[in-house]
Amino acid sequence: MHFIVYDLEATCWEGEQPTMTQETIEIGALKIDRYGEVLGSFSRLIRPKLHPILSHFCRQLTTIDQVEVNRAASFPEVIEDFQDWCGLYDGDEFLLCSWGSFDKRQLASDCRLHDLETDWLESHINVRRQYHDLKNLRKYKGLKRVVEAEGFEFTGTYHRGLS
Repeated sequence: MHFIVYDLEATCWEGEQPTMTQETIEIGALKIDRYGEVLGSFSRLIRPKLHPILSHFCRQLTTIDQVEVNRAASFPEVIEDFQDWCGLYDGDEFLLCSWGSFDKRQLASDCRLHDLETDWLESHINVRRQYHDLKNLRKYKGLKRVVEAEGFEFTGTYHRGLS
């Protein structure tokens, strides 16, 4: 059994945009064995289909450059590589792990947009919910605050998949 700890970044706009469909623009993940050893990493950008031009807000929030996104592969290509990396095609057992429910919902939405299967997403755990249940917290805290509350220093780039 491997744990696939992943994070997505998606297209976004400043303020509420109920008519705009978000699309994944980055997947970052670590493959971890049952002993906590990191076995590998996955990091890919994705070229969005519906809104290929990133908003100024999105570029600033994620630090993802438009030129990089223009050069990126499509969602179906990247998700096939991701599934292969996870071990889906080898019959490996894996559990997808994300901080919150957004990432699973977003992957499912992208799969539906591209007429791809979503059943592989069922083996998933919301780590934020597990953490808050374990700590008996009523109100959800953001990942950065939890990292600091646990005595660690947050490093990397906030709003980037693998950071």
